[in-house]
Amino acid sequence: MAAQCCCRKAPGAEAAPARPPPEPPPALDVASASSAQLFRLRHLQLGLELRPEARELAGCLVLELCALRPAPRALVLDTHPALRLHSAAFRRAPNATTAAEPPCAFAFATPGPGSTPPPPLPAFPEGPGAEPSCCPLAFRVDPFTDYGSSLTVTLPPELQAHQPFQVILRYTSTDAPAIWWLDPELTYGSAKPFVFTQGHSVCNRSFFPCFDTPAVKCTYSAVVKAPSGVQVLMSATKSTYVEEEGVYHFHMEHPVPAYLVALVAGDLQPADIGPRSRVWAEPCLLSMATSKLSGVVEQWLSAAERLYGPYMWGRYDIVFLPPSFPIVAMENPCLTFVISSILECDEFLVIDVIHEVAHSWFGNAVTNATWEEMWLSEGLATYAQRRITTETYGAAFTCLETAFRLDALHRQMKLLGEDSPVSKLQVKLEPGVNPSHLMNLFTYEKGYCFVYYLSQLCGDPQRFDDFLRAYVEKYKFTSVVAQDLLDSFLSFFPELKEQSVDSRAGLEFERWLNATGPPLAEPDLSQGSSLTRPVEALFRLWTAEPLEQAAASASAIDISKWRTFQTALFLDRLLDGSPLPQEVVMSLSKCYSSLLDSMNAEIRIRWLQIVVRNDYYPDLHRVRRFLESQMSRMYTIPLYEDLCTGALKSFALEVFYQTQGRLHPNLRRTIQQILTQGLGPSAEPSAEQGGAGAEAEGDVDTPALLLGDEAPSSAIALRDVNVSA
Repeated sequence: MAAQCCCRKAPGAEAAPARPPPEPPPALDVASASSAQLFRLRHLQLGLELRPEARELAGCLVLELCALRPAPRALVLDTHPALRLHSAAFRRAPNATTAAEPPCAFAFATPGPGSTPPPPLPAFPEGPGAEPSCCPLAFRVDPFTDYGSSLTVTLPPELQAHQPFQVILRYTSTDAPAIWWLDPELTYGSAKPFVFTQGHSVCNRSFFPCFDTPAVKCTYSAVVKAPSGVQVLMSATKSTYVEEEGVYHFHMEHPVPAYLVALVAGDLQPADIGPRSRVWAEPCLLSMATSKLSGVVEQWLSAAERLYGPYMWGRYDIVFLPPSFPIVAMENPCLTFVISSILECDEFLVIDVIHEVAHSWFGNAVTNATWEEMWLSEGLATYAQRRITTETYGAAFTCLETAFRLDALHRQMKLLGEDSPVSKLQVKLEPGVNPSHLMNLFTYEKGYCFVYYLSQLCGDPQRFDDFLRAYVEKYKFTSVVAQDLLDSFLSFFPELKEQSVDSRAGLEFERWLNATGPPLAEPDLSQGSSLTRPVEALFRLWTAEPLEQAAASASAIDISKWRTFQTALFLDRLLDGSPLPQEVVMSLSKCYSSLLDSMNAEIRIRWLQIVVRNDYYPDLHRVRRFLESQMSRMYTIPLYEDLCTGALKSFALEVFYQTQGRLHPNLRRTIQQILTQGLGPSAEPSAEQGGAGAEAEGDVDTPALLLGDEAPSSAIALRDVNVSA
């Protein structure tokens, strides 16, 4: 299923290739057009040149493979219309008498005046047993889905089973959904261009041709050339910069799926925050990022190691990306991507980074084999995240955060309906459906509830921690299905197997996986009552009669001393009750508006949504000021959705015209779609799209758009979805 090393010992001319131990074929993935089940991917090498002025990536991909049966006619890979393949070639592995071949080098062409240089060329080592040349291969690209294409490469007919070989593909990628190019003005420093990739879940097929399925893992190496002064980082265990060549070298020594190959480049500077961690950020953000995370990341890693075993990825670094990053955070191995906007929200920052730390064990080391069982990564990571926060910050805080998320889950359930198929843990992915549409709060919170239920069956969280440690040790660097987890659970706890806990009436494991609707059981959150009771009491006051007396009692409660999650939970309850009586909104504004205006963006956006949903004009200037200062999806789209649902459509259009130049083209396109649906065809907004990079949002794998075919004006918004991947 996955390569364990990148050694390439080929057979001699007269010897049959040695057969490796049999591996189970990768799980069938309807989101992949590839022939992954017919090959073993041992390693991949990338030569990449970043061309920000053209918003183009030029690449050379070397795939190191062996066929699992003789004479395969073709290799089929996932690709994308944004990726243009220039050539395909075949190369045999070196002779078996030689040592493992070192990684190939890549030659980058010098651009001439008025000409576009070709993609990088591979330069293979010369020596005994090395193949001096490559044979060209025929290839074709066929439609697959609206999120990708299939690339069929014809292979030589004499290829033997288990004989190592290489396929070399040279290509350019422009306007790719996985590759986000930012002009300098879309960064905080406005000094240099910026680029990042976002592969989850099926976007990296536009970054490089691949087996774009989580069932296939391999090691990788990369050589990257970038403009002078641009720092390049990748999700790799080793990295070096060769100054005389002006190129960066990366190597990932552990097998990872294609979606976890990630790159970022821009005006980035580092600062150490622990013995194995550093933050990378634009210079103007570095001090804030360092002060927020110095020392604490090591605490979180150490807590996770006590629970689930050694951290296996070497370094744990964090890079803060500009507001155009389409989600909150992404667990790329060795290098977590985090949106800079979250830096001002301390508690959300803590939870989001700990969630990504947990993915180092659950998601990165042990991965769901198909996107239909995404809960195996997200549900387990959420459980592990909450075990880490309990160890570090106590049970009360963990229960508060859990109550906040479960509230959002029930809000989503109410909107979608209890019979919604996306509320299953084992979702059926129909051919052609983008897997990102399956990623929602059920993936996280219903998955968490099932894992929590399993922990309660064994009666002791520490014993369950021991099981998860053994599970990770058994399956690390592989991909699994739900049955692997559940079989391991019953094997680890034979007494539970004897009690047939998997078939308890109403709580059958199969029902957990395949029933629609809310979780079959939810955790006891009573340990958080000291934090949740005040929220419930304040909400009851504001919905009580008479208003004057209730408002007087409510104003005596000082929410400035509350935790962020308490205030957010209170405001979410008010949002759920909107529209509220106008006199209630007026009293709320009088009591809280100025105070909330001084708090972080997670608090402010909730109050402003209350303002918009209740058409409260006296505070509308605060909405304008907020939208003028925000460039991220999570703090703009919810407000535009609400504005276009109610009576404030013209206000939304006016603000958009004033701020559109500061928005990434992808975000600008999404807001235009919201405005168009809200205003009707007679008043379609028009905006400069900026040419390259103005990819339709439907092609961008963004968990903000995961709720099926809901109209932008639906009541659900980014605040209702955990958009950490």
